[in-house]
Amino acid sequence: MRKIIYIILSMTLVLSCDVLDVEPQNSISAENAFQDKEDIDKGIFGAYASLQSLSYYGRTYQIFSDLAADNLSHPIDATAIEYAQVDANNLLPENATNSNMWAIIYESINVANNVIAKVPTIEDMTAEEKDEALAELYFIRAFNHFNALNYYGAVPLRLEPTAGLSNINEPRVSVEEVYAQIINDLNFAADNLSSSGNKSRTSRYAAKALLARVLLYNENYEQAALIASEVINDGGYSLLGDYANIFQEEETSESIFEIAFTAIERNRIAEYNFPRSLNGRREVKPSEDLLEAYEEDDERFEASINFEANEAYAIKYDDISIGEENFIILRLAEMYLIRAEANAKGASPDANLIKADINIVRSRAGLSPVTTNNITHLIAAIERERRVEFAFEGHRWFDLVRTGRAKAILQNVTNSNQTLFPIPFDEIQTNEDPGMFQNPGY
Repeated sequence: MRKIIYIILSMTLVLSCDVLDVEPQNSISAENAFQDKEDIDKGIFGAYASLQSLSYYGRTYQIFSDLAADNLSHPIDATAIEYAQVDANNLLPENATNSNMWAIIYESINVANNVIAKVPTIEDMTAEEKDEALAELYFIRAFNHFNALNYYGAVPLRLEPTAGLSNINEPRVSVEEVYAQIINDLNFAADNLSSSGNKSRTSRYAAKALLARVLLYNENYEQAALIASEVINDGGYSLLGDYANIFQEEETSESIFEIAFTAIERNRIAEYNFPRSLNGRREVKPSEDLLEAYEEDDERFEASINFEANEAYAIKYDDISIGEENFIILRLAEMYLIRAEANAKGASPDANLIKADINIVRSRAGLSPVTTNNITHLIAAIERERRVEFAFEGHRWFDLVRTGRAKAILQNVTNSNQTLFPIPFDEIQTNEDPGMFQNPGY
């Protein structure tokens, strides 16, 4: 679904983190912005709209994950210094693109929290409608906290609206505490959402799919396998026969949740991937190591990578002129590989079950099945499958960091400090809580 309602509320200006309390004459106060059910729905759309930011899923968030890892590299003739720092795993706290990413994540959390605070006060909503609205907002809040945690480690946990200067200072809390809140929010979402067919808004099984990912990252393997199985068996999704069609169409049978883009709020991923001869900026390119990672006859290669003058570039998102392509956050193939990894790492280390899930994904790619019964070898096979299956979708850095493999795989990661991005300098300067501190090494 490409159509998004764009909301201009003062909460996106006045209530965002660490900004001056200045209210324009044409703004609407937070107190008056939510009067009825329609206002709440507009507020929910506003929370989704934050995800479209150029500093978030409009370009930066997912590109940084592949660039910090070994799927993308920064060409020597490219111009974005902030991207060169990510490629070298040598970020400065002053990196403006990193700062913007942090800011939009917390702006999105704050928009959700503002609407959450108003839902109980709305008189023309039933209790069930209120729970469903809260469930959608809790999903968005959990999604944002999870994304912040993956790049920065321990982060501030914001569960109340930030208004003016009264509560802008928040400490970092433990990774365990952030995970606990994310899981609580997603459990509520899964229990109270419907099975909507609109994949640019969350649904019961989108909440479960995100929960399966969260549980895997948190090494709760038994629950991760269980929840992934629920999505696979009960969600009504199916793998497409042609891998390329995942990205050529929107809201396919394989897609679980995606972020909608329009010609107004553009997806600018292609702009940074495409060569200049095709009107791109070519700030990133597929690494030679990734090109070699694809097996011969892997159909995912031609669906993911193209060449111009013998130079490779990513093509999963290829709308260079308008940028209307939705970005897929969750899809069914990931659920199979989550279940395979969770089973291999302790939930049910049955080699036949693990191979079955890996081979479903490989078969769609036109590859022969894995046959080994060695669990260690199967875990390595899952890592390889995730790399090529989700290339340019923003998984690789997180996979290497969460499995402790970054230092072994990446030549420019020489110590564990480099597996977390720096807390932005301006956040350290403006957040005066003594619990807000910089990550080691920065």
